Amino acid sequence: MAILGSIIKGVINLSDTLSSNTNHIEAQKAVLKNLLETAQETQFGQAYNFKNILLKNHLNTAFANAVPFFDYHSLEKKWWYKLHKDEENVTWPGKPSYFALSSGTTGKSSKKIPVTDDMIDAIKSSGIKQVTSLNNFDLPADFFETEIMMLGSSTDLQENNNHLEGEISGITASNIPFWFKGYYKPGEEIAKIDDWDARVEKIAENAKNFDIGALSGIPSWIELMLQKVIAYHKVENIHDIWPNLKIYTSGGVAFSPYEKSFKALLRKPVTVIDTYLASEGYIATQVRPETDAMQLNTENGIYFEFVPMNPDYIKEDGSLHQNAPSLTLEDVELGQDYILIISTVSGAWRYLIGDTIEFTDIDKAEIKITGRTKFFLNTVGSQLSVNKMDAAIQHLEEKFSTNITEYTICAKRFEDGEFYHFWYLGSEVQNSEELATELDNFLKEANKNYKVARSKALKGIKVSVIPVEKFYAWNDKNKKKGGQVKMERVMKEDKFADWEKFVTID
Repeated sequence: MAILGSIIKGVINLSDTLSSNTNHIEAQKAVLKNLLETAQETQFGQAYNFKNILLKNHLNTAFANAVPFFDYHSLEKKWWYKLHKDEENVTWPGKPSYFALSSGTTGKSSKKIPVTDDMIDAIKSSGIKQVTSLNNFDLPADFFETEIMMLGSSTDLQENNNHLEGEISGITASNIPFWFKGYYKPGEEIAKIDDWDARVEKIAENAKNFDIGALSGIPSWIELMLQKVIAYHKVENIHDIWPNLKIYTSGGVAFSPYEKSFKALLRKPVTVIDTYLASEGYIATQVRPETDAMQLNTENGIYFEFVPMNPDYIKEDGSLHQNAPSLTLEDVELGQDYILIISTVSGAWRYLIGDTIEFTDIDKAEIKITGRTKFFLNTVGSQLSVNKMDAAIQHLEEKFSTNITEYTICAKRFEDGEFYHFWYLGSEVQNSEELATELDNFLKEANKNYKVARSKALKGIKVSVIPVEKFYAWNDKNKKKGGQVKMERVMKEDKFADWEKFVTID
């Protein structure tokens, strides 16, 4: 009998029972009050008079009226640059211990997002919530004696002016609780290897020494790692190496485009649990098996606001107009896309994280990511969000019995002077005209705005099929393999021109 596993499962069961009845609206009110009280003496808190806001009866309204929207560039330009000059108490008390490096999916140069000790604590608390929610997934006791493979960026953080820098996955992995280290793989020595290919090679070499019950990481890189382990040991599937693998914790991007190719690497079913960890904080996690929606982490250091998705609210550079209305958790509705705004214990205030979400259950504060504000394809009124694009890709996979794990799109004029959507698909299917027709028909049915655009200024779709390895090579050239790196789903014309040159190179 798995005695240790039974004990751990019992503790998880008790913890989940004690924490399962969260009032998310009240939790958010408490988080906002704590944020304002803690930061009221900072430079930012004094500039926007947090003390006065705290005297108001409706904190959320007073806060929204007093503090403007920020994105990374505006917050960095006005406030966070001071942190790099060794100033203290800028947007949060003290100085951050870490900076998360993030190029996101839209740029090559890294952003430097402060990560405070309070944020590390908040991420740990949300991580514990994720672990305790495993009680809902009916896992056997012996699962809790297996190990978890966390494939993020390197934990070998770089020191710079009395703080450490690295990607958020490397920062969080370097701060795992002491009691968790016995379960964590690939282990501290391998995790510090900076070169992704070298790190994966070491994982493959040592794979038979691991008893992996759970995987965690971005789908594209997890898939590549599994493929390399399978190839190294000359086996048919990953369960031949890790027979106890039962859980995959996905994050970073929607899992749906990778589902078919991921399952092809398995012999037994694996439960997929979605998470939403960004450089700015641990936003949400899936807590129950009946849905693939994720519950906002409403108690742990992040206050959420929601701006209804409307192209009129978004500037050309992707930032928000200051007159855009914001809603609290108390006011949102089902079936509506919202731009996500966060304020955090790392000193991000009314911060445009760049994602759009919709609510699937308001009482449970459960959401799905629907896309990126910069990846919302609205040229000539088509209004395509990433979740609609993902759904179209899944349709193509089923229709043509293929895998399409990566894709990117640009809306631009063709040589005939008409506007088209240009799709590049990572697949083996070669009939581009059939793919284009099927894509077009699906999107007309799935999106009324797209259908209207097709009857007016949008002439059609053009599809190019390329090996999926081209997408990985593009990321490696422009950013870096592994970690938080994700493929941009929508490109602007100048970057798309570079992309098209790149994919034609042998």
